Amino acid sequence: MEPGMVLRKLKHTEVPVWIKLRHLPVELWTTDGLSTVASGIGKPLYPDAITRACTRLDFARVCVMLNVNSKLPKHIVIMMPNEHGGESPCKVDVEKWLPPKCTNCTSLGHASKECPLTKPVKPAVSIYVRRNQIPAPASRTGDPIPAPDPVLDHPVAKDDMATNERPHLKTDNGKQSLYIMLLIYYEMLTKMQMSQ
Repeated sequence: MEPGMVLRKLKHTEVPVWIKLRHLPVELWTTDGLSTVASGIGKPLYPDAITRACTRLDFARVCVMLNVNSKLPKHIVIMMPNEHGGESPCKVDVEKWLPPKCTNCTSLGHASKECPLTKPVKPAVSIYVRRNQIPAPASRTGDPIPAPDPVLDHPVAKDDMATNERPHLKTDNGKQSLYIMLLIYYEMLTKMQMSQ
């Protein structure tokens, strides 16, 4: 990435789509004829190989560039010259496939009900893990590294050691918190030190 470069997401408003033209008069099975008929739907790009070879005559298949915001017709009426020197209408049915289109963000590839802009963001989930459930990291030799003792690392006043009263214990969702576990551990150590 270069300095001053601005990134932006492109919105696609046109998509190439294969359409089938049914009931197409034989006179229009030329490159110019197919292009003229397909231009009533979108910008004609090219016919498929079978249509170019005229080996399948029940429908012509043409790739056209469509604007995703335009409404697509189900059929086109073409005025064809008749044997009396006049013109007669010829109805050409159009079969097409479009990718899902979102009306919220006007992009292709997903429907409006699946738009990422309208989906609520799921909140982050917190998980309670007891301290004794956390695995100890291994040293380079494979032996566990001893964790520092939080009780022995913090000096305690003599007055705090002498009390037998336990402060009010807080619980998290019915489970003892890490604070309570450390307090119980501290009390056990002080009793062991006093008994020695």
